[in-house]
Amino acid sequence: MTEEETTETQEEIPVLATGLSIAFGYSDAPDPEPGSRRRGGPDRFADLRQWQPKTRLGRMVMNGEILNYNQAMATGLPIREVEIIDALIPNLEEDVLAVNMIQRMTDSGRRVRFNVLCVVGNQDGYVGLAICKGKEVASTIQKAITKAKMSLVPVMRGNGSWESGQGPGKSVPIKVTGRSGSTRVTLMPAPAGKGLVIGDTGRRVLNKAGITDVWSSTSGQTRTTINFAQATFNALKQLNMTRIGDRDKQRLHITQGEGSV
Repeated sequence: MTEEETTETQEEIPVLATGLSIAFGYSDAPDPEPGSRRRGGPDRFADLRQWQPKTRLGRMVMNGEILNYNQAMATGLPIREVEIIDALIPNLEEDVLAVNMIQRMTDSGRRVRFNVLCVVGNQDGYVGLAICKGKEVASTIQKAITKAKMSLVPVMRGNGSWESGQGPGKSVPIKVTGRSGSTRVTLMPAPAGKGLVIGDTGRRVLNKAGITDVWSSTSGQTRTTINFAQATFNALKQLNMTRIGDRDKQRLHITQGEGSV
């Protein structure tokens, strides 16, 4: 093959978001994480190959005008199709935190429904949490995963502990508190290597967010899985609402989402 033919072949490959490139065979899919629910499961890129965008933002993603999540958020357009998330962040992994059975006695008999709490994240700066109710477990889990993807938020990470040395870190940059019901979860910066000093439910949420080191303190009914998870998630959302100067961002090595500040 001559150099001209090679150049023409390269030009024929369109520039698309990562998920679309994998779905249409322009790039290879990432290897699944150990213990992932997707390993050996159905093709998760099949829906992207059959996707027909119905919104303006979806058409922009399909046409290659938007290549990452930060660009999508910068447009100011609402995300109303889950395929947009799958196209921009294809390496999201889900974790079902709780499945509760709800029984209610009615005139026609006992009514059984299920309450599912699910968290999704790419373990590198993005996380989403959602709770859904339904009559069947499998369909409710899928609905919760879809809703969690639609509630995805970028996570602010940095090195805010006085015990750490200079350089970037994967802890929270400042002390922050999240609330849900009577549960209060306070996240504090920790040095690299400390790990996640928090309960199991909060640890699973922070793990999906890409935070590896954190101190924490809790109060209220922390045994309630739903409130504990939502309070931890709300603490991460509070970080995005905090005003931090450019000088402090550089000093704390703050990154948000894919690395932008």
